[in-house]
Amino acid sequence: MSYSILVTLHLFAAFIFVGTVFFEVLMLEGIRKHVPAEAMKQVETAIGRRARRFMPFVLLVLYGAGVAMAWQHRDVLAHPFASSFGTLLTIKIVLALSVLGHFITAVTLGAKGRLRSRHFRRIHYSVFLHMVGIVFLAKAMFYLHW
Repeated sequence: MSYSILVTLHLFAAFIFVGTVFFEVLMLEGIRKHVPAEAMKQVETAIGRRARRFMPFVLLVLYGAGVAMAWQHRDVLAHPFASSFGTLLTIKIVLALSVLGHFITAVTLGAKGRLRSRHFRRIHYSVFLHMVGIVFLAKAMFYLHW
């Protein structure tokens, strides 16, 4: 598959994933104090159910395209600290793997019925911060040099 198609697939999947996380953190957390706890729990449960239906496919495209693009940069990744691009790409990959770990944790806790509101918030805040870093690094890789 051509690199430009991979980039396009990766960007669209990232748009969906990052947009979902931003909505949950910036919008839902902002209304938490204005909505009764039981109603908020119902909203979180409904969002979790919906996310479990389509987010695995989004993540499959996101990470599949990411791995395919990384494969094309395997020479740079073989020596990640030899260039600024390699260093920033490596950090981006580590953050992306951490996000995947967060997602797997959330799905596992949800499936076991143990995803509580505090877990939901902590995971989302952490993923939000990771995503800010990843988005920054996605651009910085091409513009920061040392």
